[in-house]
Amino acid sequence: MIVDIHTHTPQFRDKVPEGLRKLNSTWRPDAVRPVNYSWNEYLDSQSIVDKSVVFGIAWEPGERVGSAAGPRDVGDVAEGVNDCTATFVKAYPDQLIGFMSAHPYDIALMDEMERSRVDLGLRGVKLGANYQSFDPLEARALAIYAYAEKHGLPILFHNGTSAVKTAPIAAAHPLIVDEIASRYPDLKIVMAHMGHPWTVDTVVVVRKHANVFTDISGLFYRPFTAYEALIKATEWGVLDKVLFGSDFPIATPAETMAGLRGVNAIVEGTRMPRVPEDKIEDIIHRDSLSLLGLI
Repeated sequence: MIVDIHTHTPQFRDKVPEGLRKLNSTWRPDAVRPVNYSWNEYLDSQSIVDKSVVFGIAWEPGERVGSAAGPRDVGDVAEGVNDCTATFVKAYPDQLIGFMSAHPYDIALMDEMERSRVDLGLRGVKLGANYQSFDPLEARALAIYAYAEKHGLPILFHNGTSAVKTAPIAAAHPLIVDEIASRYPDLKIVMAHMGHPWTVDTVVVVRKHANVFTDISGLFYRPFTAYEALIKATEWGVLDKVLFGSDFPIATPAETMAGLRGVNAIVEGTRMPRVPEDKIEDIIHRDSLSLLGLI
């Protein structure tokens, strides 16, 4: 089975309306990618995987329009994000697993998490403290982790840098997860993007904590970063805790698989170490759902 652990909820059930399509040229150094997209575009991209985890991002209450490109930038669903994810998942229950998102500054935080888990059937949590602009060790954020641990909801954190001017880089540093995992040892955590560019910090946190994993999303299009990250994971013995993820729409599963399989190309003709090819296939076919308690 192939599981894409990292994808974003489509904003439109049907075709993106004329004039509303937006493209982003800053996410990747090698491609321009759509910011908004339809259910069918999403499903077409995911046709080569068996299951996909899908989620949006909950913006601070009062932020009516927001995206990972910055506040007030049209992109991610601004309101009712968990309902949008749940509606999409319920239409394709054999293909999709939905995660909720939450914002610690929402006065209805705990009610929304309970509603998303019980009424909407969402099975994990997506957080990006940098994009959402909150302190990941503040008491209201800790309440999210405690709830997730109690109810067996894995949390996928955005870890790593971002060029978004309003996103504080320190809020997404991988070493913060060391503190969270120490406080909540039974909480399943996925550190996205191998924490780029702090991949060695991510690797040592993953190594330290039994319930902490990382995903490979958003790396292949920076070839040396991807190679270096997987070599570090090899040397520190944590390749078996690296999960497959595409970060759609920023990349597709097909691109990500090709990038993984070509990760050693950058050192061809040198004496530099190689990432074992069988381990690369293990990442692509990893049983992420079992590891995260989702089946």
